Amino acid sequence: MKRLLAELKTQRWDDHRLYHHCRINQSLHLISALAFLVAYAMLFIEPAYAALIAWCISMTTRQAGHFFFEPRGYDQVNDMSDEYKEAIKVGYNIQRKIVLMSIWLAVPLVLWLMPGVLGLLEPATNTHEYLKDVGIAWLALGVAGLLFRTLQLAATQGGIKALAWATKILTDPFHDVWLYHKAPLALLRGERFDPMLHVTGRTH
Repeated sequence: MKRLLAELKTQRWDDHRLYHHCRINQSLHLISALAFLVAYAMLFIEPAYAALIAWCISMTTRQAGHFFFEPRGYDQVNDMSDEYKEAIKVGYNIQRKIVLMSIWLAVPLVLWLMPGVLGLLEPATNTHEYLKDVGIAWLALGVAGLLFRTLQLAATQGGIKALAWATKILTDPFHDVWLYHKAPLALLRGERFDPMLHVTGRTH
């Protein structure tokens, strides 16, 4: 358990210091985290709509922060190139995210063009049923994406790292609210990038 908690702490720290310099990205992660918490609650009420919230609000805001706002040049704070950070990333790097998000976008199209998906589902007869089918498919995609990367990490980097990553992903919404709740205020003050003084050890 101690090894797991230590690895979880390391992964959370690396994720923050390496991939969350921009206050816009941090603010979008706060929105994403709050929406994920709503989705978690909705899982016990209506799983399909929980998935719609998670993918349409949480994932889009979260990934938009990384794709469009987080700097991709040389990281002066951590003295690393973006290429190196992408290569060592434990979870989904940009290339893996592109694949995952492409599948996500393809799901509604497939269900629209092939109602029932060759007999796998009862064909939707109205918009409500169609959205429920999309939600269930997206929920399955989320679970599959989590399990796939967890098993991949277990095979290549060990079970502790894999289990820590899976735990981190599932608890990120709670952690991100605590970590980034002040980001919008910093952004309103005109602070586009986190000075990361806690990373560099500088006091000003």
